[in-house]
Amino acid sequence: MKNDHLLWVDDEIDLLKPHVMFLQSKGYEVSTVTNGQDALDLCRETTFDLIFLDENMPGLSGLQTLPLIKEICPTVPVVMITKSEEENIMDMAIGSKIADYLIKPVNPNQILLSLKKNLHQKEIVTEVANTGYQQNFGKIGMQINDSFTYTDWMEVYKRLVYWELELEGAESSMTEMLAAQKTEANSAFIKFVKKNYLDWIANPESRPLISPDVFKKKIFPVLDAGEKVFFIVLDNFRYDQWRVLSNELADYFSFEEELYFSILPTATQYARNAIFSGLMPNKIAEMFPDLWVDEDEEEGKNLNEAPLIQTHIERYRRKNTFSYNKINDSAGVEKLLSNLNNLKANDLNVVVLNFIDMLSHARTESKMVRELASTEAAYRSITLSWFRHSSIKELFKVLADSDYRIIITTDHGTIRVDNPIKVIGDRSTNTNLRYKLGKNLSYNLKEVFEIKDPRKAQLPCPNVSTSYIFAGGRDFFAYPNNFNYYVSYYTNTFQHGGISMEEMIIPLIRMQSKKR
Repeated sequence: MKNDHLLWVDDEIDLLKPHVMFLQSKGYEVSTVTNGQDALDLCRETTFDLIFLDENMPGLSGLQTLPLIKEICPTVPVVMITKSEEENIMDMAIGSKIADYLIKPVNPNQILLSLKKNLHQKEIVTEVANTGYQQNFGKIGMQINDSFTYTDWMEVYKRLVYWELELEGAESSMTEMLAAQKTEANSAFIKFVKKNYLDWIANPESRPLISPDVFKKKIFPVLDAGEKVFFIVLDNFRYDQWRVLSNELADYFSFEEELYFSILPTATQYARNAIFSGLMPNKIAEMFPDLWVDEDEEEGKNLNEAPLIQTHIERYRRKNTFSYNKINDSAGVEKLLSNLNNLKANDLNVVVLNFIDMLSHARTESKMVRELASTEAAYRSITLSWFRHSSIKELFKVLADSDYRIIITTDHGTIRVDNPIKVIGDRSTNTNLRYKLGKNLSYNLKEVFEIKDPRKAQLPCPNVSTSYIFAGGRDFFAYPNNFNYYVSYYTNTFQHGGISMEEMIIPLIRMQSKKR
């Protein structure tokens, strides 16, 4: 292991010999110069790991030397040391992207802390994250075993996501252990859903918040309080993705964050239509047959969302005005931004953003996108990059200057699948990899969640003998015909429609501008 090589630039370097000796005793190699020009010459000849730079020197000052050093070695962190506490000097130094700012007289521990922060942060963060997860591993396991209610499972999922992001940020080697624990958690979660889901549907008063409850319990009360609402639905948006994006919005908004459950199937046709209508899918099909599209029909399954919202408002005899906006690209965002003044007249503005869902499907169909989003971390990273560089972020900035209460949610999440299970169906069987409905399905009952009577789950029943089956965890359905091709094509793709924490436990965030 090499010793870190430091450069200390100070016209009073002789007075700093105790500090230099202290650093040498800690294993650092330290070179010293007394002026900016010598520092520049030495930077051209030698590679340093970090530079301490005095701000107030004769000849080239520290602030004058700093950009010249950055030209020679742009990646080397520079710590500015000064006697001055003037704000403009601090601003200039920070504006030049210094790594740290120390006020004289500095003590050895300050210097050591700055070194740890700038040279050893990654190793320290990794060590602390590893230790923290190791200490929590057993507790999480016990929490999984002791989870008997839907609130228990929300807490388990939040905790697993927390450690997933912590270990990812630390580039830890323990991510595989966490992945195994998530698999264990999902296995237990599937059993929990199988045991309780039909009871939730039958007993609305005791169930968790689910898709058709969102408007009634989260949107209408805000409208009743006299606030205008911007309701943004990001299709196929997971809780871990929200946790990553939230950092981008924290400067503009304060958050009230909660989780709720998507209905089954965790697919747009069912879950999003349930959100907008306030009804379970079979009720939509019964009450508004012209607004429901069956699986075997060619028509798009989400073309009637605005009419469904209208029926919802009318059914509750409300007078709220609303707009509906579906956005598939940046041009759609720009159009929405240009129309914001006209939307101010509405009590409720609904926006559906399809990018994340499009990314998920593109990852399946495109080898290049699959390479770019090869892991869960990469998938989150692409989502973050899209948000940072898209017009969507500009939309949120504009909304931060408005009087709207902003509510963000999704219709369902997604999970990366890698375990094929065989199912046989006739030609009318739907093509989704995570759920199937049909008259003549053949499968291993132990591998699926079976709903023989769709009415109990309040799902449409195209035929008397129609049943539904759902894959759990990281399973996906594959037909015996062309099985190997099917498996190779869909393994490690992101899919939704079935049962997992990632698909079912989804975020709902109430946001308020910090400017209000």
